[in-house]
Amino acid sequence: MEKISEEKKKILAVDDDKNILRLIQAYLENEDYRIYSATDGNECFDMIEKESPDVVLLDLRIPGMDGIAVMERIRKFYPDIPIVMMSAHGTIESAVESMKVGAYDFVTKPFDSNRLKVSVRNAIVLRSMSQELNRLRSELYQVRDFGSIIGRSGKMQEVYSALTKITSSSNVTVLIMGESGTGKELVAREIHNRTPTRSVKPFVAVNCAALPESLLESELFGHEKGAFTGATERRSGKFEQANGGTIFLDEIGEMTAATQAKLIRVIQEREFTRIGGSDLIHVDIRIVSATNRNLEEAVKENKFREDLYYRLSVFPIVMPSLRDRKEDIPLLSAHFLEKFKKREKKNSLNSIAKDALEILMSYHWPGNVRELENTFERAVVLASGDEITLDDLPQTIKTLGLNIAQANRDGYIDLSGTMDEVVERVEEKVMKKAFADCDGNVSEVARRLNIGRATIYRKAEKYNLPIKE
Repeated sequence: MEKISEEKKKILAVDDDKNILRLIQAYLENEDYRIYSATDGNECFDMIEKESPDVVLLDLRIPGMDGIAVMERIRKFYPDIPIVMMSAHGTIESAVESMKVGAYDFVTKPFDSNRLKVSVRNAIVLRSMSQELNRLRSELYQVRDFGSIIGRSGKMQEVYSALTKITSSSNVTVLIMGESGTGKELVAREIHNRTPTRSVKPFVAVNCAALPESLLESELFGHEKGAFTGATERRSGKFEQANGGTIFLDEIGEMTAATQAKLIRVIQEREFTRIGGSDLIHVDIRIVSATNRNLEEAVKENKFREDLYYRLSVFPIVMPSLRDRKEDIPLLSAHFLEKFKKREKKNSLNSIAKDALEILMSYHWPGNVRELENTFERAVVLASGDEITLDDLPQTIKTLGLNIAQANRDGYIDLSGTMDEVVERVEEKVMKKAFADCDGNVSEVARRLNIGRATIYRKAEKYNLPIKE
């Protein structure tokens, strides 16, 4: 059966110069859009009402109402439609004025075709995010696709598919891999809660990196009275406490070689002895472990036992980083907004400003979902109106996010390679633009980017940029 393609996005171009309208048509016709046109304000509103475009390209000077007045009216009655202003009389003042009123972007004529295409494409993404956020806000408690785990991206659908298979078995050993902050323990708890025979029994979590080797062994296996100095009574370990349920071994890659050796027998035989004891203790448990390390590399470097790795990774799950599932950011943002506004008793706080959401989508989130959650906890406390604004975001997120967003508007960013490589490409693009705009004046560049002169000199040398004192 032939797959039905998504409906084409609609672009409305408003300009009294029909040659400009034909030029826009020529530039965008290969981008798989439906292009509509209008030559004045009244025709513009008729087309908006009839076609509901996804983006409006609006000339600053059109007959009747000027472009700013038309934009104000569009913003009032159709606030979700992003507007890209156009002008052959492009000045800083007119660009600033249009952006203040609510334009998404500003392009000058004669057009740079790539600049126009990027601006339209980013505006469409912004509208999709805004529509999704509005929809999610009204459905917040019905959109949790897998219990407490939030996300509808393709990457998360793969995780849900794996979890469905895992929870159909009560014994298979699971290894959850992924960066810090991606929600590995949340997944482990969901595996436990969705396994009928396990969910009524304990879920016991152990952070293997938080305890020294001597204490970790006692914590896992327990000890008999007198087993070591300070062991004044018998104590059951975490494996015993999890009997019938699930034990979650977080940061398993930090476990020492000696403890790794003892863990192999527990996984294979489901039995162990307490420290200082001789009686075998049998347990019925599911073992779920997690790591942010590459265990295959650790095996090659003889830092992790190969036989233990294969026993732990009977069923591996890879949790995607937040930058690899950015389409989930509006959904997660709506969830955290609801969560913290209730805690702070700010019931009138109901939305996120578009420019703030754009920054959240542009930022690279090295701390993943945990960092996003912390960001919203702070933002809700700081918010003074009925929406989260750009000023409520941390400065580091705001600065880097703005730079990436601007670089996106000025042209495509190559997202291949490591995060450091991507950030360096963005930095180079931002520095080159700032030097061009400021004619190489170090003081002006430093003021515009809000960084020190010494840093400007280092970056100028790194990217071979001309300096004018």
